[in-house]
Amino acid sequence: MARGARRLWGTGAYVVALVVTACWLAGQPAAERARFVRHNSSNVHHIDVGKWWTLFTSGLVVDGVPVVVGIGAVAAVLGCAEWRWGTARALGVFLYGHLAATLLTEGTLWVAHATRVLHVPTRARDVGISYGLVTTGACLLALAGGRLRRHALPLLAVALAVACAVDQALADAGHLISVGLGVLAAGTPWLRDRAAAHSGRVAAPRWR
Repeated sequence: MARGARRLWGTGAYVVALVVTACWLAGQPAAERARFVRHNSSNVHHIDVGKWWTLFTSGLVVDGVPVVVGIGAVAAVLGCAEWRWGTARALGVFLYGHLAATLLTEGTLWVAHATRVLHVPTRARDVGISYGLVTTGACLLALAGGRLRRHALPLLAVALAVACAVDQALADAGHLISVGLGVLAAGTPWLRDRAAAHSGRVAAPRWR
């Protein structure tokens, strides 16, 4: 247990931060919870006024799923990644997915708003753990090889594509982007060689 705690300290720290935030929000009145989410959403308005820190604080709020489910998913997926790749790589992939997917979705809306090409909601609610979670999960599947990569990864992409087509929500588009980000990350030597070393096999060829 002590060895596991040392190897998974990054996952543990993030899970603790999510639990503390969730417990604090649960004890607040509805108006305070709404204010906290509003001020920590990484939306067009906050990008426009330079509140870039919301890109990070938005990842402290579990949104869209029950808190226990969301935190459990983070513990499982990020914990698996940290065990296989090490703390720096696991947290790096999670943060890369969270930031890149957020910037690609909200950044596109910001450009549309700035150029007045489209009328877009500037103060939308945009918090959650899902972009980093999906990116890390997709990266794990892409590096797993065998049936997981051949079957589970396409099934994940199809399921998210269906959700995007049905709901037509910005977050669903972000989840699809996150799958692509995870596959791209899996093709880097930084992760590919580490995953191969962990499993004791020859590194897979680079993604083309």
